[in-house]
Amino acid sequence: MNLHVCQAGYESFLAKELVFPPERSGPGWALGPDGKSELCFAHLSLLSPQEVTGKSVNALVGAATDYFMASTKDERFEGPWPLCLEAAGLPGLARRAKTVEEEIALKIKSRMARVYKLSVSGRPALGPRRGLFVYMPDFDHAFVSREALGGGQRRMADDPQAPSRSYLKAEEAYGILGREPSPGETVADLGAAPGGWSYSAARRGALVNAVDNGPLKGGGLHPGITHKAEDAFKFIPEAPVDWLFCDMVEDPERIIALTERWLCEGWCRRLVVNLKFGRHDPLRLLDSAGVLRRRCPELRARHLFHDREELTLVGERAT
Repeated sequence: MNLHVCQAGYESFLAKELVFPPERSGPGWALGPDGKSELCFAHLSLLSPQEVTGKSVNALVGAATDYFMASTKDERFEGPWPLCLEAAGLPGLARRAKTVEEEIALKIKSRMARVYKLSVSGRPALGPRRGLFVYMPDFDHAFVSREALGGGQRRMADDPQAPSRSYLKAEEAYGILGREPSPGETVADLGAAPGGWSYSAARRGALVNAVDNGPLKGGGLHPGITHKAEDAFKFIPEAPVDWLFCDMVEDPERIIALTERWLCEGWCRRLVVNLKFGRHDPLRLLDSAGVLRRRCPELRARHLFHDREELTLVGERAT
């Protein structure tokens, strides 16, 4: 059994994405049999967690710490390891969870000072990690695991120069792909206005063609950005670009077709594309987006921390 964490309100989509129906679920989590290793809606998956109970903070802390100590008897810690505690979005639970996290850290510090110094607080990055992972679904229960799989989603720091909060989605997506635009690279940002994604690339030194009939503003007026007042669906780059960006409020099937064209024509090397699912079934959209794997075999789809009713695709075209 694995414990999967998602954005509260999207549990039903996570449940449908699992191979087998979850045995239990709540706001922002689902517990179910082992399934796919790549999940769109799961932000973090605790692998084979142990469930502990306690009516008090001390009881929960003691159970979680004892589990950790027992599992580390013959283990050598040579580098940083994640100490991650998260909780369901129930009123007042965040405060209790913070106290539990602080007390667990103090107990580990008092009994394993050298090991504690190597701990890194917070959600791990993309991929498998070994550390201590605790998830509290309510006030009296916790799931505890030494192994977790990070989806790569995380809260990003805002930038007052960014012309829109959509900037945060691009920033988060780079971590999923494992790359970000670099100085001198070229970007085509389709449907760019007001310029959040264009600004994200330009501030890193990339050269951006921001394609949109609408106006850019704020950071979208960065000198590294050239505004092309054109129809994003008809735009053809003068030469292949390093990055395709697309964050348009359009039919997601149409966006998938547009992205497929760019890949087939060889117009881009990498992509960050957002699909607004709204009334569409996001699981069917994931199936539809599978056509992109013909040219982009390592395509990843994620429901980002900064996504709402939308999915974000990232990938690199096979050479």
